[in-house]
Amino acid sequence: MSEAHRHHAIANLLEERPFVSVKELQLMLRVSAATVRRDIDKLDDAGVARKVHGGLAALEGGRQRKAVSLPFVENRDIAVEAKRAIAVEASKLVRDGSLIIVHGGSTCFEFGTRIANRNLRVFTNSMPLAAYLSEQGTCQLTVGGGDLHREPGILYDPARGGYEFYAAQFYVGALGVSQDGLLENHPLLVRFINDMCGLANEIIVLVDSRKFSERPSSVALPLSRVTRLITDDGLSDRDAAMLEEEGVAFSIAPTARGAA
Repeated sequence: MSEAHRHHAIANLLEERPFVSVKELQLMLRVSAATVRRDIDKLDDAGVARKVHGGLAALEGGRQRKAVSLPFVENRDIAVEAKRAIAVEASKLVRDGSLIIVHGGSTCFEFGTRIANRNLRVFTNSMPLAAYLSEQGTCQLTVGGGDLHREPGILYDPARGGYEFYAAQFYVGALGVSQDGLLENHPLLVRFINDMCGLANEIIVLVDSRKFSERPSSVALPLSRVTRLITDDGLSDRDAAMLEEEGVAFSIAPTARGAA
């Protein structure tokens, strides 16, 4: 495949997806990682797409795209600086001695690493986070039971009855955010989020600013249920205005990119 044909194929893919990784492009185009990285640099220089850590992102301001949920091992390497900044900001809301629920996903994972050694009881169904906390943390850890769903990487039994605890806070991520609420593609996650929201006094949403341009198929939680949303300084004025109009309290986590 010629360079021009590769670039055309990549541009078409980004019409449907907000991000494509180097590994995915290698498999799709059947070329080396070095070739993919050269293509990414050229598309970024040409203003066709935006080079980001781990791959290539569609330009902001384009038409709304259907969100695609990436595997955790790929997603954790995307927008890392923003996710870590959000985790730092979110950790300031945690009260020592409390019980908190932490959802799955890469942003919540970054948050979990920040509070791993706090005086807390942490309940999570996230397999990656539970593994990290068991090896690296000192907090009390309770892992939810049920079947292992490798993607999205949680333990969950939808048929289970109510849990016998009540948490101070539920820290939750989402695949997308709109004026309708938190958005997900996976029906299991919609069910899980609703279950956990009924067990917490405060619902804290952790989403990087890319999530405001993604449109998954299902509303997992209306914005009226959100206590506070934390995002990064890439949040657009339009999306900030939407949150204000919906009455959502939100915090902006500063990044080095935003300070530049």
